Amino acid sequence: MDHHVPVLLEEAAGGLAIRTDGIYVDATYGRGGHSRAILAQLGPRGRLLAMDRDPAAVASGRELAQADSRFLIEQESFGALRRFLDMHGVQGGVDGILFDLGVSSPQLDEPARGFSFQHDGPLDMRMDPRSGPTAADWLNSAEERDIAGVIRRYGEEQAAARIARAIVARRAERPILTTRELAAVVAEAAGRPRPGRHPATLVFQALRIHINRELEQLREALEQARDALRAGGRLCVISFHSLEDRIVKRFLRDHARVSPALSRLPVVPDSARPTLRLVGAAIHPGAAECARNPRARSAVLRVAERLP
Repeated sequence: MDHHVPVLLEEAAGGLAIRTDGIYVDATYGRGGHSRAILAQLGPRGRLLAMDRDPAAVASGRELAQADSRFLIEQESFGALRRFLDMHGVQGGVDGILFDLGVSSPQLDEPARGFSFQHDGPLDMRMDPRSGPTAADWLNSAEERDIAGVIRRYGEEQAAARIARAIVARRAERPILTTRELAAVVAEAAGRPRPGRHPATLVFQALRIHINRELEQLREALEQARDALRAGGRLCVISFHSLEDRIVKRFLRDHARVSPALSRLPVVPDSARPTLRLVGAAIHPGAAECARNPRARSAVLRVAERLP
């Protein structure tokens, strides 16, 4: 199994409030750390369905599926959660769904995937290598204003316009095809980075989010997850940066209250009543976990329960 340390492992399993005979979904299998923790608490009648759009993750998961009949995995994006659950006959009857967002350690550490500037490799960045343009395809053809917009919106990078201008100037000489080439262009254009952070960090984050439609997929998946849960079922989401967490926090908040526009009505329509209950406050990794796994430092777990 590829080396990957799951984040907030005990907290996520606890948030799911696992029933031994329940039906659970790991919507982001990765390398299976959370799935194994869920299976450890399931009895012989329990089921765990997993999905991931990364073929390497699915290949790893199929080894587990061969060893444990309670588990199955398929290559699919969590944006297609409803279709996945319909196909397996569990829509509306799921006891818990877990999302562990972002990119996994094996993806970051494999140069051929192009997710990291720490290793030189092709500028790919696709979670599913079969689907859509690579980061290089897009970066070498997009308009300068679109590149700047992606870097600003998804990377929250203040030097977005300057970096986009440098990218367009560099690709006019020759295409930008590798992670190291892009990192060098960004480093020269970005100016002084924050202490301890490579100047290309936010640009790589922004491109990865854009290429994989991560935030659009997340919005779609949260709605589908809420509909998939039975009454009392739990939704657990682990986020790793502010853009993801903002979407999750707002979604859970909005569905855990009556819309402010309707709250003063003498009779609130059933369609406007809360469908979720927030479970506790946001959970962050402790100091010991961050020391063991520095990639956990930015993680935050939010939990909600489906109301009848």
